[in-house]
Amino acid sequence: GFPLWLHFIPGIKFRTDNEPFKTEMQRFTEKVVATMKGAGLYASQGGPIILSQIENEYGNIDASYGAPGKSYIRWAAGMAVALDTGVPWVMCQQADTPAPLINTCNGFYCDQFTPSLSSRPKLWTENWSGWFLSFGGAVPYRPTEDLAFAVARFYQRGGTLQNYYMYHGGTNFGRSSGGPFISTSYDYDAPIDEYGLVRQPKWGHLRDVHKAIKMCEPALIATDPSYMSLGQNAEAHVYKAGSLCAAFLANIDNQSDKTVTFNGKAYKLPAWSVSILPDCKNVVLNTAQINSQVASTQMRNLGFSTQASDGSSVEAELASSTWSYAVEPVGITKENAMTKPGLMEQINTTADASDFLWYSTSIIVAGDEPYLNGSQSNLLVNSLGHVLQVFVNGKFAGSSKGSATSSLISLTTPVTLVPGKNKIDLLSATVGLTNYGAFFDLVGAGITGPVKLTGPKGTLDLSSADWTYQIGLRGEDLHLYNPSEASPEWVSDNSYPTNNPLTWYKSKFTTPAGDDPVAIDFTGMGKGEAWVNGQSIGRYWPTNIAPQSGCVNSCNYRGPYSASKCQKKCGQPSQILYHVPRSFLQPGSNDIVLFEQFGGDPSKISFTTKQTESVCAHVSEDHPDQIDSWISPQQKLQRSGPALRLECPKEGQVISSIKFASFGTPSGTCGSYSHGECSSSQALAVAQEACVGVSSCSVPVSAKNFGDPCRGVTKSLVVEAACS
Repeated sequence: GFPLWLHFIPGIKFRTDNEPFKTEMQRFTEKVVATMKGAGLYASQGGPIILSQIENEYGNIDASYGAPGKSYIRWAAGMAVALDTGVPWVMCQQADTPAPLINTCNGFYCDQFTPSLSSRPKLWTENWSGWFLSFGGAVPYRPTEDLAFAVARFYQRGGTLQNYYMYHGGTNFGRSSGGPFISTSYDYDAPIDEYGLVRQPKWGHLRDVHKAIKMCEPALIATDPSYMSLGQNAEAHVYKAGSLCAAFLANIDNQSDKTVTFNGKAYKLPAWSVSILPDCKNVVLNTAQINSQVASTQMRNLGFSTQASDGSSVEAELASSTWSYAVEPVGITKENAMTKPGLMEQINTTADASDFLWYSTSIIVAGDEPYLNGSQSNLLVNSLGHVLQVFVNGKFAGSSKGSATSSLISLTTPVTLVPGKNKIDLLSATVGLTNYGAFFDLVGAGITGPVKLTGPKGTLDLSSADWTYQIGLRGEDLHLYNPSEASPEWVSDNSYPTNNPLTWYKSKFTTPAGDDPVAIDFTGMGKGEAWVNGQSIGRYWPTNIAPQSGCVNSCNYRGPYSASKCQKKCGQPSQILYHVPRSFLQPGSNDIVLFEQFGGDPSKISFTTKQTESVCAHVSEDHPDQIDSWISPQQKLQRSGPALRLECPKEGQVISSIKFASFGTPSGTCGSYSHGECSSSQALAVAQEACVGVSSCSVPVSAKNFGDPCRGVTKSLVVEAACS
């Protein structure tokens, strides 16, 4: 996205052959490059930056800009190169990238991507490790096996560099989320989650994939791969130069496992997987066989930790007397409000100074108007989005919202009018601004009409009437979100209003003990924004529910992934938990302020901490040995075959108990394993002996270790452990 002020420069048109835009773009790019050069950060200066990017995914939309778009791309490339960074420049998703820039690929898979010039390296600048969450949508996730498959396939087919988007998830604090309707959480199912914790097994399995590819590096940089068919939907790519040899064997069938012959030796290949052979002989990793441990995490509910009268910390539901409140008035209250005929687009009016814009008008009713049915009429409001609330004579009369797929709103709501003057106040709110697509800065938001009153005998069109506009809320101007600024607006009674729209709430809480990540569970609230010690933790919207359908209990990693393939939490709030970084908190007492737009009960919110309940692993006799048992493609340690490894997530922890252990044909997932028909009676004792009392352990997956409970069957070892 671009800063809003750019949009208001006279004569500017974004991302095309437009002089005002090019002037600002060059000024910005020169500033960034000068800053990097000044710090000695480019590789040409001995620093870590090896690539720079100009523009982003313009090729996806450049057809909309025609010839000026092509001219703009040529200009951008030339401008970048002239800055003389000493490292290459890239353009993502731009097939006609001008030389000497390098065109690159973004996507879930880029193994089939070919640079536009054979002299250019094959670069994957965005490997999408998951997908973003939208308010009103189900939670997307990408299976670990598929992500690992995509990485290995890229290097199998001549890839040079691969970069994850995202490797570390995050949080859209304040009003910084885009979209519109992108949620406050930008966890993205990334290998490191929104809270800064490693997501297992995704993080661990990718670490192993990276190690396996690194072992192939001497051969990968020495030559290009040669292709060899291994049968239907099975293929090998071999990097061989002199004594160097590395091979990738792939089964791209999305259903059937295969046994293939390569260099006279048989190899088992699960469906939709790649085996990596750094010496063209031994499999050090298969992308579908995960040796890494799994972590079972939970959000532990702490209630609302408040301060007792003696200063001690009390963990409890917040008593009603501990909340102060302030009522946000309906309609126009600011002196700088403006009145104009007709309806104004919101972003051009507010310049995004606030999510909110009030539209206010009034009518005189005699009682015999054709749009009346007695005292009743229907109010029709059409809006570009994103959220709309209607108030008539100060009373709430209806609301509607758009969605991530269409922000447009068309609301018809019954209203009651009285003889004489009637006031109509419409509150329009944005939920992040459009930040992608051709001409995205012109999409707009807010009420652009028509706005009509309709009845059985006629219609009154208010679209061209005089409307008074107020940018933002009175509470925003009074800085009610800043607890260090005292305000007479706050009311501290024994009781406070609940489930009323447009209400501010304020309270104090004590910092949750320990160092586990902290989040607030906003159950009981509607939609709004929250501040902790004056810092916004973002928009909350727990009442925006995902569709009932579209989710799967268990997502099959086999076959091409898409953003809608693997989803969870259908029929549930898109986001109920909101991250509060511990850096926002202070020892002892903290302030929390809420602005509730729809209506809610703050006594129902609670603090939670993210904790690891268990660490688990599931390794079969068919798995390759642990990757660390290999030293190099030519040299290996004495290995005893596959092994199950567990490690406590925190320094200073040890494995305190084994919750479950089974060797045979166990099933289930971490936290809910069960024994199969075939199960060794020794599994629990062996796991306890190897693991309890130490921070990490390794257990060989072998019948020699457990006995053979079922001969002729491929067996697995499953262990679930607790750390403390």
